[in-house]
This record gives sequence, C-alpha cells and structure tokens, in this order.
Amino acid sequence: MFQDDPKTLVSTAWLATHLKDPDLRVLDASWYLPGSARDASAEFAQAHIPGARFFDIDEISDHRSELPHMAPPIEKFMSRVRDLGVGDGHQIVVYDGAGLLSAARVWWLFKLMGQNNIAVLDGGLPKWTSEGRELTAEPPVIRDRHMFARRVDAMVKDVTQVSHAAKLGDYSIIDARAAARFRGEAPEPREGLRAGHIPNSRSLPYTDLLNDDQTMKSADEMRGIFQAAGVDLSKPAITTCGSGVTAAILCLAMERFGKSDHALYDGSWAEWGAFPTVPIATGEA
Repeated sequence: MFQDDPKTLVSTAWLATHLKDPDLRVLDASWYLPGSARDASAEFAQAHIPGARFFDIDEISDHRSELPHMAPPIEKFMSRVRDLGVGDGHQIVVYDGAGLLSAARVWWLFKLMGQNNIAVLDGGLPKWTSEGRELTAEPPVIRDRHMFARRVDAMVKDVTQVSHAAKLGDYSIIDARAAARFRGEAPEPREGLRAGHIPNSRSLPYTDLLNDDQTMKSADEMRGIFQAAGVDLSKPAITTCGSGVTAAILCLAMERFGKSDHALYDGSWAEWGAFPTVPIATGEA
C-alpha cells in the first residue's frame, strides 16, 4: 500500500490537499535529453502546477565543469534557490513532465545540500494532468527566503572514488541505463563515449522501478528488483547512469525501502565513457 512520505515521495492527492499550505514550495524540474524535441522551459511557461517554480538543472549546475549538469557549488545553489523563493522551513515537492525522469535528480541535489524536507511527486505532471487537476500559465509570486545549506559529501562520488570501489568491491555499483547500453550493444546518446559499463557494476534500468503510469512501484517490489538484479544490499551503494540524472531514481528507490547508505556518481557515463585511463566492461555483469 502506498504511503505518502514528505521526505521521499508523495501522491497527487497529497499535493492537491497541501497545495495552498503557506510553507509548501513546488518545483518543476522537467528536463529532456538533447534531441527529444521537447523544451522544458517553454512547456512550463504554457502550463504548470499552480505556484510551481522552474528548476533548471542545466543552469543550476557547476559551469566550471565540461560535464553536463554537475552539482553546483554550495554558494550557487543557495543563491539560485533563494531566487526561487525556496528556503529554510519549506516543504518542497518536485515533479517533472515525463512522470519520473529528472525530478529525483533535484530531490537528490537538495539532500546533497543537507535539505531533507523534499519529496518527489509520484507520477509527476502526467498523472496530475490525467486526473484533471488544476494547471496554470501564471508565473508564481516569489519572495526571497534564505536557505542554509551544508553539503553532505558522503552522498556523491567522483571518478577516482568509483574506480577504487570497482576494484575493491566494497560498494555495490548500480547502473540505471537501459540494459543494451550497459552491455555495450547500443550507442550512447552523447558522441565520443565508449560503450559498456563500469567493471563489477550491476544493471538495473530505472524503468524497471516504474509502473505503466510512471509511478514508482511499492517499496517491497523495488527491494526485490534490486535483489533480482544481483545487487548486494548489505554493501553501501553507488548509483550511476548516463549523466547523473536517472541514477537519482535508484537512490530514491533505496530510500523508499529503507536503505540510506547510497551515493551518486555525478560524472556517470558522460565522464567514465570519455576517460581513456579507466577500464570498461561489456556484456552481462
């Protein structure tokens, strides 16, 4: 049975009930792969959940890095969320236009910055819309509010740390990309990347965790899916994907079934696949 949890996942019914709460803040974190022919910002301007603010994961990122949408410096994060009128004492709900694609990335980013009062909207904008709930094109009224952030370094890993983990086997490394990309049988959407996966990682496509309506499966179902994928849940976990977006869905899933010792490889395959000195594996795990 689904349970609303303001620290992980809430239903559309929960959000509808709390939408006018004075300390609720809603974020639209829609994002799409290049070539998808979708413009998240333009779609937000046309229709969004009332009061929602647009969270641009490409802009609110570390522009000093050549890698896509890497976690921003803490000062930039605090400045941007203040500009969105999001601050201390707010309950945040984040959604996206795909159902569940990029919203979990923003959930993870807030947790990385020491913020725990944030939940993903289960089923996202498609479910909200299919239920005939209110949409608007009106921009929100924004008032600055300070947020104190404190980066939780244990929640993120870099290429050196992941390389050590792959060699030592002291972490379960879990890959959220499609199985064909994991095996090296399908090309990467970004040019110039080798095909395959991090040695000693396990394949668990994020889509396996979702129902047909893009809501998340139950906590017990998701735990079973991790175990069926060969993930050793007794070890701390590192999640990875193409560019650090859908890897966060695996983190959210683990949080839902009570596993909190997880971290996200921020560079993911966009970095590993371009790095000439790190090994890659192909085929099944």
